[in-house]
Amino acid sequence: MLPRSFAALFPTALSALLAGTVLMAVAPLAAAQNFPSKVIRLIVVYPPGGTSDGVARPLAEKLTAQLGQQVIVENKGGAGGAIGMDAMAKSPPDGHTIAFSAISPVTLLPHVGKVPYDPIKDVTPVASIMYSPVYMLATSAFAGKDFPDAIAQAKAKPGSLRLATSGIATLGHLMLEQIKLTAGVDIIHVPYKGGGQVITDAAGGQFELFTSNPSPGVNALLSQGRMRVLAVSAPQRLQTMPNVPTMQELGFPDSNLTSQFGIFAPGKTPEAVVRRLNLEINKAIAAPDMIDRLVKLDNVPSTTSPEQFAKTVRAEYDANARIVAKAQIRAD
Repeated sequence: MLPRSFAALFPTALSALLAGTVLMAVAPLAAAQNFPSKVIRLIVVYPPGGTSDGVARPLAEKLTAQLGQQVIVENKGGAGGAIGMDAMAKSPPDGHTIAFSAISPVTLLPHVGKVPYDPIKDVTPVASIMYSPVYMLATSAFAGKDFPDAIAQAKAKPGSLRLATSGIATLGHLMLEQIKLTAGVDIIHVPYKGGGQVITDAAGGQFELFTSNPSPGVNALLSQGRMRVLAVSAPQRLQTMPNVPTMQELGFPDSNLTSQFGIFAPGKTPEAVVRRLNLEINKAIAAPDMIDRLVKLDNVPSTTSPEQFAKTVRAEYDANARIVAKAQIRAD
């Protein structure tokens, strides 16, 4: 005769199973309700002094006030952002370690060389922060008048121009490779470990050209006349630089790219924690003083939901796979 119920046969086992199921369901909710329970570490995946640093630090101050827990900024630059992204990805997935970064360490760098993290499984997009145009700048070492002069020099004297970027497999690197393909020129790539040192060396004329997002350091040197913007990578001319053409206008549509920056968390971070972070970050970016800070530097606030940000990141990841294959970009 069969038992009337499984519970009658294994009451202790069933109770334990049900209790475990309930605990598994409740644990993420409890984690979100208790979040944050300690200091939050915000890893900026670039060295101090660049665009990211200038936005991450005031953002951390806003989040500290909103969350009631200190948010500390830690710079971990190098390898195009991979070092900092890896440190974040290998942290406990509880929302207490997050990263401020351009999306390229997730969407571009993995296609160029091996990275120590899985960009799909180990990284969770949390919140979009901003879009940023890219300046194509000339230092005192460049004697030409404009960007067409740079292309003319590169054609007449292959290898005579050096163009610095914030690193291998960054947006600036991708722009350079597209320029070389489109114009059929040889321009030497000078990759750095982040934007801060690029700006310092640019001020000293250590190379002819470089790419950079807007930042207080770059803008200060521009106002001092120590460097010039030859072109901008943006959907249209910037209101602050109406006489500077876009890369699209100059005949380089594939190089007319903008940087998107956002916040990332480790893979498997509870959805409720991701949503809480997204809500608080969006609130901080919407503050009038934060908007003013971004807009004055020609950046465009671009807050959205975690789902939309993840969708954007994945679309960029897939698009870059095709671009890198066509341009044959390699980390070496």
